[in-house]
Amino acid sequence: MSVKLSDLKVKLFTDGADKAQIVEMAKQPHIAGFTTNPSLLRKAGVTDYESYAKDLVAAVPDRHISFEVFSDDIPEIRAQARVIATWGEHVHVKLPVSTTRGEPLYDLVRDLVQDGVKVNLTAIFDVPQVDEGVKALAGGAPSIISVFAGRLADLGIDYKPAISRAVELSRATPNVEVIWASTREVWNVIEADGMGCHIITAPADVLKKLPALGSRTAAELSLDAVKAFRTDALAAGLTLDLKGRAAAE
Repeated sequence: MSVKLSDLKVKLFTDGADKAQIVEMAKQPHIAGFTTNPSLLRKAGVTDYESYAKDLVAAVPDRHISFEVFSDDIPEIRAQARVIATWGEHVHVKLPVSTTRGEPLYDLVRDLVQDGVKVNLTAIFDVPQVDEGVKALAGGAPSIISVFAGRLADLGIDYKPAISRAVELSRATPNVEVIWASTREVWNVIEADGMGCHIITAPADVLKKLPALGSRTAAELSLDAVKAFRTDALAAGLTLDLKGRAAAE
């Protein structure tokens, strides 16, 4: 049985930092929020972070938006997190699981959520990080743990243990939701929904394909492909000289 967009329980977030694209996606009622990160900000040419963020929140005031800290110094990370938290009611502060030196940020995460800061704990890749991350978030402000399933899959690493563990722990931790992050394809949305993730964040080009879910059968797709090959062969002017070959065979 094919899945339709209306069947999905998982919340859909757009991953990106281009303002025009975010505003466009916000017009779609099935888009529940947005996530950004420093790499996406750089790609979008953002230089004045605070002005950009406040402008974006004003443009999309009713949706979740995650903005990430960028310092590598723990006291400065704490200060940045508190500033970012003031940018809007629906803003979550993205905090990486550690510094670039591998220093865990669980204690900082715990302090912030207990002080009412909504945290999106990001760059989670394995079960021990899930365990410690959910423990740090538990009992505080509404928060999220983001498991980078797509990046694990890119290297042939099974992401299901980390996702499954995060979902299991979140069921006993009411303030914590699970994001399936680094999405690569539409099928990941189906997987995330089936595994019980609360949220999946994906590039706009993936999310724009979702309204077509359930609109074609496998047989119809097969015939479409055959027709496309024939059309392109004719358009390219492909020919083969078959004279005399049949007789020779």
